[in-house]
Amino acid sequence: MRITVQHDTWYNYSVPVGLAPHTLRLSPRRDHANLVWQQLNIDPWPSWRSDTIDDAGNAITYAEFSGLFSGLTISSQFELNAYGPPMLIDPGLPALPWPTRVGDRLDLYRHEPFADPSVAQFAELLCWQAGHFPLGFVQALCTDLYNRVFRHDRIYGLAELPATTLANQEGACRDITVLFMAACRHLGIPARFVSGYYAPPGSPAGQRQLHAWPEVWLPGLGWRGWDPTNGIMTTEGHVALCAAADQASTMPIDGGFIANGVTATLNYAIQMSTAP
Repeated sequence: MRITVQHDTWYNYSVPVGLAPHTLRLSPRRDHANLVWQQLNIDPWPSWRSDTIDDAGNAITYAEFSGLFSGLTISSQFELNAYGPPMLIDPGLPALPWPTRVGDRLDLYRHEPFADPSVAQFAELLCWQAGHFPLGFVQALCTDLYNRVFRHDRIYGLAELPATTLANQEGACRDITVLFMAACRHLGIPARFVSGYYAPPGSPAGQRQLHAWPEVWLPGLGWRGWDPTNGIMTTEGHVALCAAADQASTMPIDGGFIANGVTATLNYAIQMSTAP
């Protein structure tokens, strides 16, 4: 499937300000897609810019600015051919739970920064119901959260604590993602947060929102994604921008301004179109 994305962001300030260094995570990952073309425009023009790939395979742009400015515009456009993840075949995974610390590069994705008894009990019950089979548990977790949690959009703010989302049974996609990750990590399954876009195959062109979903590491299968907000495994319509151990490390635009007593406004628009 061919996917085209245009993501425009506008910051306006009540008085000219100095811009702090910015980190941009707006380039698509190449996990299950081939990039056709891409443009990333920044206005005002940075005094210094560096494009790199981090250790997790994320394309990162760093920008610094000199001078005072009354606004900042960031425009990301790209087109890619998405082919989706390969078929999921169980290679004979060991029964859950797995060790929560092994001493390898995946320990970062096993760490539970928001461990809570209610989330632990929730995960253990689903694990028991799934017969301690890893794939059965992850699929059951995806389905349960889709049926359990009332989904709504929340433009601003970091994800709620997993226990809060579980107790309230409502949340945005990032809240559901963090709860999914916490349940997996409690049982020793490495999990990471993915930010990006979602356009179901065959959906009409139009306005979209940023989306979030989790990926888990399965021996012999690598990183595989589920989307509990929509109750499905990830498809060719999931366009990943950044994957990391926590949400804060996936923010599409991370930066600020240097001034006092300033009113700042943020506007953005995301347009997506798909074709076979």
